Amino acid sequence: MIIVQDVQKRYRTRHGPGPWVLRGVTFTIPRNLSVGLIGSNGAGKSTLLRIIGGVDEPTHGKVERRCRVSWPLGYGGGLKGSMTGRQNAVFVCRIQGYEDRMSERLAAIENFAGVGAAFDQPVSTYSSGMRSRLQFGMSLAFDFDVYISDEVTSAGDASFRKKAAAEFHSLRERASLIMVSHGEGTLRQFCQAGIWLHEGQAHWFDSIDDALRNYKESLPA
Repeated sequence: MIIVQDVQKRYRTRHGPGPWVLRGVTFTIPRNLSVGLIGSNGAGKSTLLRIIGGVDEPTHGKVERRCRVSWPLGYGGGLKGSMTGRQNAVFVCRIQGYEDRMSERLAAIENFAGVGAAFDQPVSTYSSGMRSRLQFGMSLAFDFDVYISDEVTSAGDASFRKKAAAEFHSLRERASLIMVSHGEGTLRQFCQAGIWLHEGQAHWFDSIDDALRNYKESLPA
């Protein structure tokens, strides 16, 4: 279960505090339920996803995670550019407590990332797509109760998108998802419930179809 309570968020600019991105967002995501985050560009979907994943902090409010939650799949902010892909993977394996199964995890990460010899080269030499593939592989190498994704299934080339979609199907058998995607088909495929973000507020819908319908009805004609 994930409890989001009165979360508010705004970022500081060179001129002082910026506008509020999220205004008193409150909802509870029960176990074993996959949820899609829906809203226009700039509605705060990625911000909320980062806060849920613990890589960003709310200005006010709190998030209570009563389960193991992944960082956003494909999120490369935690990678050390001077270290190789393998060294980054080793570091994450250690902090996640998987030293006893290090070889198995490294093999899984290397196989999924599919960056070839670059796995042993500094991450600073990677393209953005390669960094995303590595981070996605690192996320999938560990057992979480909830995986969070920000447009991962639409990133990369056709081969990577196909591989990502297959992994998401596999994930649904053992975990739930919190997903941001502009693809209605993707959201309907992987999510049961929906959260529509509008004007800084979060509106919960038990059905992803209802969330999508309300979002579309809010758009200008």
